[in-house]
Amino acid sequence: MKSAMEQTAHGIVRKLRAAGHAAYYAGGSVRDLLRGQVPKDIDIATDARPEAVQKIFPRTYAVGAHFGVIVVLENDFQFEVATFRSDGAYLDGRRPVEVHFATAEEDAARRDFTINGMFFDPEKDEVIDFVGGRADLERKLIRAIGDPAQRFAEDRLRMLRAVRFATVLGFEIDSATWNAVRANAASINEISAERIREELVRIFLSPNRVRGWDLLDASGLMRAVLPELDKMKGCEQPPQFHPEGDVFKHTRIMLELLPAEASLPLVFSVLFHDIGKPPTAMVDDEGRIRFNGHDRIGAEMTEAIMERLRFSRAEIDATVEAVRQHMVFKDVPNMRVAKLKRFMARPTFDDELELHRVDCASSHAMMDNYEFLLKKKEEFANEPIIPPPLITGDDLIALGLQPGPKFGEILEAVETRQLEGALTTRERALDWVKGEYPPDEEEQKRPTSNVQSPTSN
Repeated sequence: MKSAMEQTAHGIVRKLRAAGHAAYYAGGSVRDLLRGQVPKDIDIATDARPEAVQKIFPRTYAVGAHFGVIVVLENDFQFEVATFRSDGAYLDGRRPVEVHFATAEEDAARRDFTINGMFFDPEKDEVIDFVGGRADLERKLIRAIGDPAQRFAEDRLRMLRAVRFATVLGFEIDSATWNAVRANAASINEISAERIREELVRIFLSPNRVRGWDLLDASGLMRAVLPELDKMKGCEQPPQFHPEGDVFKHTRIMLELLPAEASLPLVFSVLFHDIGKPPTAMVDDEGRIRFNGHDRIGAEMTEAIMERLRFSRAEIDATVEAVRQHMVFKDVPNMRVAKLKRFMARPTFDDELELHRVDCASSHAMMDNYEFLLKKKEEFANEPIIPPPLITGDDLIALGLQPGPKFGEILEAVETRQLEGALTTRERALDWVKGEYPPDEEEQKRPTSNVQSPTSN
């Protein structure tokens, strides 16, 4: 049975046909339908001009009228309805300076890859294929339409898209297309950082992310967009802790060990957790390889990379935190209970724990600290790991203490004893504060009769 989106898209095609126009599904939706998948969205191509589309449908808005693209709103869905076109010259590696409305065949010829260049007629239930896309889909092949170098000169992002489709679909890349990617990889930075980021995210969040890593590496695109990863090659590590090899190999193995579904901060913290090793690598007087401060340097580099690629602040902060903290895990068995609970209560901890797991499993395979933390998670699971505070600043004021920076010190000291089980009630916490932090002479002179404890009534 067709989804509600497909039924609505079919209705749009029907209305265009009834007005005397040709209309088909286009692009990736056709590819997905032929693979037996429900498309995430359906684009429609037609010979109707933009103004005609807007007359036929009551709810529309133009997103690219110059390129013949109108968004049609129907049944809570949005569909891009684009007029068949051919493109003029590309001068910015992204968009043509002009377009010409054209035939369906000409429209197919200006698209990126054959598997994305097909049309589908839902009225006749048939594929219209001018570019050999159906055969390439069956062969599981990514092949540029026409001259690959020309397609990539028109829009440099298509090189990353080739890698992304090969990664996500598990397809091979046609040899001529692949050679053009390798020959032009260095030009990828001609396009915006935002567009590069979106493709990288899709590649690395795919369950086939290791294939994406390999294709980015072999094509030269990794060197162009993430040179910090490329520099991990040949950065040797102490063999007793890293028998797997250099930092580049270590990171690739970690990607292999991640679960299929992984968050963006987790995946990118795996990619970046050791980028601080090449710039900090040294051999000490005893001949041992050292990477002093690589976690701190790596966190700074991670922030710079993700800002360069225009990630969101939340994504940057979570990833940087994981990189900064990844060496702390070696110390967890020796932490006081309060420090351990605070460490585990941070919102990024679960991703960091998974980062630690694959870090260990890909190298020395010593999982003691990971298993220790799993037991602690179970042990702390019966109550909030950071419970509500026993006392507040108002309580300290009621005790006659002067507000100021010292309040933070006192409240943290109380929380530490609360987390360690030494203080369990508000009354005991107040008694402890009275004994440890008595008011000084100046504080004792201050009137407190008008100050109420928040729980006194």
